[in-house]
Parts: sequence; structure tokens; C-alpha cells
Amino acid sequence: MRNEAKSWIVGLLVMVALLAGAFTLADERADKAAAVDSASKWLALVDDGKYASSWDEAAPYFKNAVSSDDWAKILTATRSPLGKPLSRKLKSSTYMTSVPGGPDGQYVVVQFDTSFENKKTAVETVTPMLSKNGQWRVSGYFIK
Repeated sequence: MRNEAKSWIVGLLVMVALLAGAFTLADERADKAAAVDSASKWLALVDDGKYASSWDEAAPYFKNAVSSDDWAKILTATRSPLGKPLSRKLKSSTYMTSVPGGPDGQYVVVQFDTSFENKKTAVETVTPMLSKNGQWRVSGYFIK
């Protein structure tokens, strides 16, 4: 009888561990989807030349690193020569709890394969982070 009880308890513990892992993966997938959506909406502001609005919608960490005026100057210098985006396709999204140069937190590094009028192949990296209010807000943006 004791062996049967032990086997049952071990089986139950394994099931609980598997369920916990499944919920964690489901949460991570939901976080990634929300972060990609946030990144896409933010990029739409940048694409429309609404640089001040993109700064307004960014994470507090981002806003502390660069002023709204400087952000507009940076985007004008980097995006204008590329022309309008012609296509953008999700390349990858990676959940992380730390990123180089940033505070620990919840991040999703989102990469898009993008084609611009004057640059046919580029990779845009947008890094939303989960804010204290539960919203994903962009904390970094790079074009390569």
C-alpha cells in the first residue's frame, strides 16, 4: 500500500509540475503577442512621422534616456534617408528578463524584416518592456 501511495503522490507532483510549465509557456506566449502588438502600433507612429507621439508612448526608461526633441532629431536623421516602409514582416520575438544597459524587468525583443523605399533589406529591432501599469511600452529601437 505504501508503494502505491508514493507512486500516486509522485505522479501527482509530476502532473502539477507539467501544468505549471504549461501555464508559464501560455503566459509567455500572451506576453510576446501583446509586446509585438505594442511594437507594431508604436512603429506605425514612427512610420507616420509622429515622432513626438512615439516618444509619448514609450516606456519611462526610454523617456529618461532621451528627450522628446532629441528623439525627433534622431529619427529624422535615421528614418528620413530610408524613405517610407514598403513592407514589414515579423522575424522573431524573444522574451527576456534582462537586456544590455537596461534595468531588470520583462522585455520582448521584437525583430522585423523591413523593406524601405531606399533600403530594400533592413532589420528593425523594437524592445517593449512591461511597465508598472501592466502595459508594454517601447524601451529601445534600432535599425540595421
